Amino acid sequence: MKAKDVRKMSDAELEAKLTDLKKDLFTLRMQHATNQLDNPIRISQVRKDIARVQTVIREKAGQ
Repeated sequence: MKAKDVRKMSDAELEAKLTDLKKDLFTLRMQHATNQLDNPIRISQVRKDIARVQTVIREKAGQ
């Protein structure tokens, strides 16, 4: 996910995306704990996506 794509989203879309990403992260962490995760790099990718979305939310709130 690119930052410019995230900036094009509306506030409601950002909140929905953040919720989905958090659910994905939870699922990935559970899979990792039970040794069912095929690609552990995906965890860091999802965490970075969450950070991007949160940053854009804060940017829009400050304007």
